[in-house]
Amino acid sequence: MIIARPTTASRKIVRVKLSIIILAAGQGTRMRSEKPKVLQSLAGRPMLRHVVECARALGAADICVVHGFGGAEVQDEFAGEKMRWALQSEQLGTGHAVMQAMPETPDDNRVLILFGDVPLLRPATLKRIIDACAPDEVGVLTVDMENPFGYGRIVREHGKVVRNVEEKDANAVERAIREINTGVQSMPAARLKGWLSRLGNSNSQGEYYLTDVLGMAVEDGIAVHGVKAESWVEVMGINDRKQLAQAERALQARQVDELMSQGVGFADPARVDIRGTLSCGKDVFIDVNAVFEGDVVLGDNVRIESNNVIRNSNIGDDNVIHPNCHIEGATTGAHCEIGPFSRLRPGAELAAHVKVGNFVEIKKSTVADGSKVNHLTYIGDTTIGKNVNVGAGTITCNYDGANKFRTIIGDNAFIGSGVELVAPVEVGAGAVIGAGSTISKDAPPDKLTLERSRQVTVPSWTRPSKKSH
Repeated sequence: MIIARPTTASRKIVRVKLSIIILAAGQGTRMRSEKPKVLQSLAGRPMLRHVVECARALGAADICVVHGFGGAEVQDEFAGEKMRWALQSEQLGTGHAVMQAMPETPDDNRVLILFGDVPLLRPATLKRIIDACAPDEVGVLTVDMENPFGYGRIVREHGKVVRNVEEKDANAVERAIREINTGVQSMPAARLKGWLSRLGNSNSQGEYYLTDVLGMAVEDGIAVHGVKAESWVEVMGINDRKQLAQAERALQARQVDELMSQGVGFADPARVDIRGTLSCGKDVFIDVNAVFEGDVVLGDNVRIESNNVIRNSNIGDDNVIHPNCHIEGATTGAHCEIGPFSRLRPGAELAAHVKVGNFVEIKKSTVADGSKVNHLTYIGDTTIGKNVNVGAGTITCNYDGANKFRTIIGDNAFIGSGVELVAPVEVGAGAVIGAGSTISKDAPPDKLTLERSRQVTVPSWTRPSKKSH
């Protein structure tokens, strides 16, 4: 990120590059998990992913993650991505953590310090901290709390921040202050290196506190700007499962609010989960208990009814998804009707005006315009032409135990109920397959093809009975 700001005296443009340091070394013992705290899932993605994406949104020239517990696992999550890593092998406080990232941080850069367990920050809020400061000044993100017990208080004189005081060190007047220090700070890299070198650890925890830097800045005559976050929710830290659940609901509410502001309708905004990205066209309606995972696109006039799970799929205009469907890795054209109780698996591609009904599963198959697969059917590795009717209970037998084979059904074909199509096999255009047939050879176009054994009754048969003991 290039920060362009005119100075008061010269009005010249001063350009400063931004380094973002993300502290993510903690174990998070209160999570009671083998997984590092910053990899705990929030809205379908690791907590740290949200912080990194926020940092990237600021256009930072340099992002460094300070890791510790489970560091290899944390690095694997971001394998191949452009960022620096710094190891904090001993947990000696936030100041010590920042020290690990500073040797490779350019002196001319401005540093912004974030936390891997504070994932709800918005880029716009962070930009306010940066914009509040001249290049040689310090910014700190604060927030007002109803009950600030346990947090460091921001002490101001004549509106200016003069120091941070911890709860245990505060007097009665200072403990009454409701403005607290979130720990998110921005300052010149060169000055930060100097202040860190002066940090001591003569406290009950034996740790180096980053918050002590604020007092050093004031002592050195550097202005410290306190910028308030709009709400505690945005800056809340996550330390246990309860806080993680609270953050989940807060983030879901934020995402739904943004979609409603764009015109998306929800039956109940509190009963929708978006675990990734959801893009919606005009006049979309989403009923209760819908879950969207990965990257999902809904076209215009789409109606998502209750209890649906849609993952990494593109739903075309004017689709209706009836209740209790599971859709993953699928694409649908316009005017499709799906469900209830349908499953579209990866590689399912529906053209326009396609109907997929109850208890139908489609995998790695294409269904052309106007075709219908209405009931109790499995379609796998299949090409279905236009205006095909697939009867109830049809199965494409695509797997021989070792290899997959393809079924091809031509335009206007009619597949009767209870048919087994043993791939590789082709049903010609306009062909009719009689109910109950097992088709293992190609069926010619425009002909009726049947395969049924002769029905017999065995007069000597008796029903088995349980043996007495």
